[in-house]
Formats: sequence, structure tokens, C-alpha cells
Amino acid sequence: MGTILFELALTFYFAATIIGIIELFKGTKTTARVMLLLVVIGFALHTASIIYRYIAAGYIPISNPHEATSFFSWCTVLLFLILELRYKIGLLGSFIMPLVFVLMLSSAMLSREIKPLSPVLQSYWFGIHTVFAFIGNAAFAMAFGIGIMYLVQERYLKSKHPSGLFQRLPSLQSLDEINYRLITIGFPFLTLAIITGALWADKAWGGYLRGDPREVWALITWLIYAIVLHARLISGWRGKRAAILSIIGFLTILIAFFGIKLLGKGLHVFL
Repeated sequence: MGTILFELALTFYFAATIIGIIELFKGTKTTARVMLLLVVIGFALHTASIIYRYIAAGYIPISNPHEATSFFSWCTVLLFLILELRYKIGLLGSFIMPLVFVLMLSSAMLSREIKPLSPVLQSYWFGIHTVFAFIGNAAFAMAFGIGIMYLVQERYLKSKHPSGLFQRLPSLQSLDEINYRLITIGFPFLTLAIITGALWADKAWGGYLRGDPREVWALITWLIYAIVLHARLISGWRGKRAAILSIIGFLTILIAFFGIKLLGKGLHVFL
């Protein structure tokens, strides 16, 4: 049943992605509503699949690459729906759902076997650390989408013949403000993830830092977003530079998330 629910969620996310692409080039109120409806149905099915796996496994399902990637996708869709409810940026789904679909497709290709937790994961730090990390990553994923929207809208503003998409995208000021708010949400969660991860490492291995590749990349990511916030507050960095840094920051997250798994090195290979 869990597999069926997951596959159905993937199917609805794929349909939402296709409608979202259509929305970019020939959008109407109908296509926007259909895309949102598909996302909501996919999210409900996705939620049910995670709950089913939780019941079957007996622990929060984020202990292997399949579960972690699926949960990352779920957090991203959840935040997208919250933003859509708050700001009603219909086109945001056109930029976010392709990312969600790629994450879910990657998850679908990974082993779905449910195994007992290894001793190191049998800790209350496991759920705390990973949930903080995924919420932060989801916020940065949304900032990534907003950053791309900002660059697209800026390009339209500079062109002599802006298309219909220009009229449907939010203003640069609105996009910049939303981007900033997302980073102010993601940054504390990333900070908490790093702190709780260090505490967990100290308890499990007797040291706060173990030179793990993902630890290094997490610190690099933290530094990038710290620069974004510092530059905005102190130097007044806004707009294009903040959007570009948001994109770069999320790319470092993807490198840490997928790169470590592909290399098969470090203490985070199980994730």
C-alpha cells in the first residue's frame, strides 16, 4: 500500500509539473487552479505514504536515501502550499514542482526496503536533527525558486518587449521580500540542525566535528546564507545579488544531499 500511495503521489506531482510548464507559456486561471489541485491531491497521497511507512517501520521514515529524499520533497511541497495560501503566487508552482518531481523521481529509483535502525540512529537526536535540516532545506528550496523568478522578472523588465509572463509574475520588490523571509526561516533551522548534529556526534562518536563531508558542506551552506543575511542588514544587499546567492546556496545543499551519497563516503551515507 505504501508503494502504491508513493507512486500515485509521484504521478500527481508529474501532472502538476506538466501543467506548471504549460502555465508558464500559456497560463490561465483554469490551468493555475488545476495545477494547485493536482499538487494538493499529490501532497495528500504523499502524506499518507509517509504515515503508512512510519507505521510499518516504527520510526520516522527518514533513515535511508529513499526516505530522506521523499521527506525532503514532502517538506518542500508543504512550504509551497503555505506560501500559496499566504501570497497566492500561482506561478511559483511552475518553478518549484519540477524540482519536487525530480526529487521524487530520484527517491523512486532508490531502494525502498525497510530495515531496522542501526544503533547510531536509535537516538532521540535522529528525529530532531533531521527534521530541522529538512525544514531548513525546504525553505531554501523555495528561496531558490523565488530567486529564479526574480531573475526572470528582472530580465523581462530590461527587455523592450515584455511578454505576458511579465504581467503574471510578482513585482521585484515582492519577490525580494519573500526571498528574504524564506531565508530568515531556513537559516535558524539550518543552524539548529548543525548544533543538534554536533551534539548527536559528540554522544555517538565522542566529538562534535568528525570531518564528515556533509558537515563541511553544511557549514559552507550556513556561511553562504549568513552572508546573504549580513549583507542585506549591514550593506543593504537586495534584489539580484540576494537572488543569485539564494540559488548558489541551494546548489550547495543539493551537492551535500546527493553528492555524499554518490561518493559513498562519510558518516551521513545512510541518509
